[in-house]
Amino acid sequence: MKILVVGGGGREHAIIRKLKQNPQVTQITCLPGNAGIARDAKCVPIKATDIDGIVSYVRENPVDFAVVAPDDPLALGCVDRLHALGVKCFGPDAKAARIEASKVFAKNLMKKYNIPTAAYEAFEDADAALEYVQTCPLPVVVKADGLALGKGVTICMSREEAEAAVRAAMLEGAFGASGNRIVVEEFLEGPEVSVLAFTDGHVVKPMVSSMDHKRVGDGDRGPNTGGMGTIAPNPCYTPNVAKRCMREIFLPTIEAMKAEGCPFKGCLYFGLMITQDGPKVIEYNCRFGDPETQVVLPLLKSDLLTVMMAVENETLADTPVRFSDGAACCVMLASGGYPGKYEKGKTIDLGNAEAMAEIFHSGTALDADENLVTAGGRVLGVCCTAGDLQTAIERAYAAAGEVKWDGMIYRKDIGKQALSIQSRMKVYRGC
Repeated sequence: MKILVVGGGGREHAIIRKLKQNPQVTQITCLPGNAGIARDAKCVPIKATDIDGIVSYVRENPVDFAVVAPDDPLALGCVDRLHALGVKCFGPDAKAARIEASKVFAKNLMKKYNIPTAAYEAFEDADAALEYVQTCPLPVVVKADGLALGKGVTICMSREEAEAAVRAAMLEGAFGASGNRIVVEEFLEGPEVSVLAFTDGHVVKPMVSSMDHKRVGDGDRGPNTGGMGTIAPNPCYTPNVAKRCMREIFLPTIEAMKAEGCPFKGCLYFGLMITQDGPKVIEYNCRFGDPETQVVLPLLKSDLLTVMMAVENETLADTPVRFSDGAACCVMLASGGYPGKYEKGKTIDLGNAEAMAEIFHSGTALDADENLVTAGGRVLGVCCTAGDLQTAIERAYAAAGEVKWDGMIYRKDIGKQALSIQSRMKVYRGC
């Protein structure tokens, strides 16, 4: 089989590594890919958002199955266009992708169908939003409506911070058109859980849970990023919490999307907060998370391509989805200055890391002399699995210590909170 993967980051690298395990796969092409992905697939320099370019390529180079991984091409209708060519795809169509592409759509969906989430108000007028944040309860969360590379969310502890967040999004264009509308919502407290789930629009088969680390600095300090590391499984996602999520969130979401005329097929990401009142939805993503994918897929025992094809063919109910009982840790290595301004083109020395861990490339390239160099904010994901979380973390950090480039940064506490929760599970109500 000839497979096409759209995207060019660590998530796509992890997907490709897993797809390669199927003996029926004879060729994988990645658009655009990166220097690391090029070791595992044929890379063609067509941007993931160049839908016309992707369609033209597939017309000239037919494929048997396509995986559209990032949010932007999904929202732009890449799956719709490929389906029109007769290509089977893994990923939602544009109407279903709105569950991530518009936070207003997602919040209204949850309100209409009584899916537990934070209380909120949506705004298209900046003056109205500025007036609201002068009286609303604090803390408060300000979210850009559209896609913003994981950076369109601001937690505001004061009215001054809330006002600045509204101005940045709606008046200063910090997130482009994504900030033309915003959601101002209640600040929830409790441990966060990420759950990716396969769904064919009828049944939901959750993957192993994970814990993301969004802030750039140790101790959850500094601005939000696309994710500085992950562990799986998340100790707060107990069997009782999982049952509640399936009953109160997962299945109701799938039924709500069908009722709205936009059934969801693909990977639906549930960003959850385990509050004192039970699990609530913080956000939906219409695709595999990054870097959650890098810890979830290495624990998948079932064949990924078989599962993805079952999603497309709406036969997921008859397809086993099994995970190992072990644990995984991914430490993201980033460029100095990220998530703000950073320099590219720094030569990367991998040392002995590739012998110690799976290295997923997020932002790498080759220079004129074929040296591996940095080409993004998040550069490499260093991932290890083990029978227990402590060992997985230790292995990941040992491998991360092998990698060097000028200005490299990474968090030193990925998984620390999870280990603490494991040792005192009763510290949080609901866990």
